[in-house]
Amino acid sequence: MTHRFGALRRFRFNRPQRIAAAMLAIFLLQGLWITAHQTLTDRDYQYARCGRETWERPSALAGYYTSCGNIHDGILAYRLAGLPLTLNLLAERGLDWFRKPENKVVQTGGELNIWELRHQMTHILLLLRLPFLFAGCVLGGCIWWVTRRLYGNLGGYTALALYCFCPAMLKACVSPNTEGLAALGVYGGIYTCIGVAHAMQGPRRKWRPRLILLTVLFGLAAASHIAALPVTAVLGLLLMLWVAEGHRSQALPVILAACCGALALLFAGYGFSPDAFSYVFRSAAGFLWFSADPARRFFSTFAEAGVTVAAGAACALYLALRRSRYFGNTAPLLCAGVCMALIMTGTPGSPWMWSLPFVFTFTGGVFADAYESPRSRLAVAAAGAIVALQAVLCVLNLPALIG
Repeated sequence: MTHRFGALRRFRFNRPQRIAAAMLAIFLLQGLWITAHQTLTDRDYQYARCGRETWERPSALAGYYTSCGNIHDGILAYRLAGLPLTLNLLAERGLDWFRKPENKVVQTGGELNIWELRHQMTHILLLLRLPFLFAGCVLGGCIWWVTRRLYGNLGGYTALALYCFCPAMLKACVSPNTEGLAALGVYGGIYTCIGVAHAMQGPRRKWRPRLILLTVLFGLAAASHIAALPVTAVLGLLLMLWVAEGHRSQALPVILAACCGALALLFAGYGFSPDAFSYVFRSAAGFLWFSADPARRFFSTFAEAGVTVAAGAACALYLALRRSRYFGNTAPLLCAGVCMALIMTGTPGSPWMWSLPFVFTFTGGVFADAYESPRSRLAVAAAGAIVALQAVLCVLNLPALIG
């Protein structure tokens, strides 16, 4: 049996995976409920129009990549927003061959803009949001995969439950934006750096798949928001140097190679247009600074009270219990602290969103240590109460996420 089919055979969808899938299904249902009650906004039209132009180029202005101008923060969000619409329109053009002339969606020799398209495609709002909801489910799956491997089933359940009932993450997944995609790229990229560092301790044949995955995730971070790439690279390099004993001299070349590959993928995202690609580096989209305001605003929000209590309890336990102060818990705490303190000075953005997956990971890890303490039942009951509180607050706050 080849290695590929052997890997498929080793995959199991047992009770832990089913519980995680049910949690992600609840996350998806919440997102679909919010989407069903939303209406199209000017921002939706902008992403739809310019996203379609990145694929079709129907009416780009002279000297600019799209009618939105030269996109300098994150091209991936526009491409993902426009892709379902472009594919749907192609399908409608194909079906027009079987329709009467008066019932055709696109008349002969005509182009259908987004404003006209809204009358023909009643599901345009759902199509715009599906890629971002899918990215949110993938991020949840990544959190589950990482936390379960590090902390066991209960730690994974805790982290994933907090993620699935986090209004801030839900809001990022029910509208076209860069933050959810960047959070996926940053989280996946940093933990893949750790995986590469561990692989360096083994045979070289195991390096290549992880290096390819690292390059793809760095490319995802760069295409989501250009500021996400240096954040991911710097934090990933620091953690690689921490883990890769005996191979630290190879950490920097690995990161530089992944960054070069990421920039090549970003160039491809701009359709290999040198002018549009160069504008990324001529804008102020990558300028970052530090501030405590993002953390203060997030943890003082009533809808995030359960997350706040869980994170506060995890920090207290981390400081009180010596057994909790190890790399698996310290790494997400470090990443969460750095990302939560970032603000963008050049363009609007919310880098603090990138920290939330690390907050959930750190919380799940510290709680997993508490579950194995002599007072494990009390720890499980307390964590269950906190998760239940956050779930209730999230459900009650769903109407506020519609706007």
